[in-house]
Amino acid sequence: MTTSKNQTRHPLELVTQTQAELSDRPIQRPTGLVEEVYARVRAEIMSLAIPPDTRVTIESLARRLGVSQTPVREALSMLEAKGLVTKQQFIGYCTAPILNRAQFEEIYEIRLLLEPYAARRAAEKMSDEQIAELQRLLARMAPDGDATRSSYDRFAEQDSDLHERIAIAGGNRLIAESLARMHIHLHIFRLCFKSRIASDAHDEHAGLVAAIAARDGAGAEEAMRAHLRNSHARFSQFAQP
Repeated sequence: MTTSKNQTRHPLELVTQTQAELSDRPIQRPTGLVEEVYARVRAEIMSLAIPPDTRVTIESLARRLGVSQTPVREALSMLEAKGLVTKQQFIGYCTAPILNRAQFEEIYEIRLLLEPYAARRAAEKMSDEQIAELQRLLARMAPDGDATRSSYDRFAEQDSDLHERIAIAGGNRLIAESLARMHIHLHIFRLCFKSRIASDAHDEHAGLVAAIAARDGAGAEEAMRAHLRNSHARFSQFAQP
């Protein structure tokens, strides 16, 4: 269901709504039906309500969401294009499996190539208001001593948001889109193997945002590179062969 409020919002904001915002109510209105089905199923995959490597059937989703099979089929095709589901012969759609060791290493290799450059460009191009918004986001990410699953889920969402804002501010659409796709899979990976890393990551983010706010392109590039290397070290133990 696309309300007048959603019609004024950027599409990226709609599809990144949390599962809590996307309730279990049946979808009733036809306008934007495919987009809302897509957002609902994507949120459930990203929150692990639908676990990795799990079969998802068009019939069951249509019945649960209270819609016909057509918008569900189209939404699953959109999710397949993003790599969140795969279509297998004789089985149908399944959510993507957790990253294996090779995929994990490849993603960090690409991130190290792209994100430090994007951070440098963000330091050069971000407006004062964009920097202020980034600083406000960083403040919301500060550890509060709450080690619950929901607190870590929230931190992981905010972490992805921070990296996405920096990538978009860099001004290269292809870099931003490539990183957004990779962050989706890293987000799921991290939620499957959560760890108490919020404090270290926040300190690294603080150094990165400070360099961007100071318009220090070289400093932002190096801060991003150091953060990615530390992030790799924190999570590499969980990547399976």
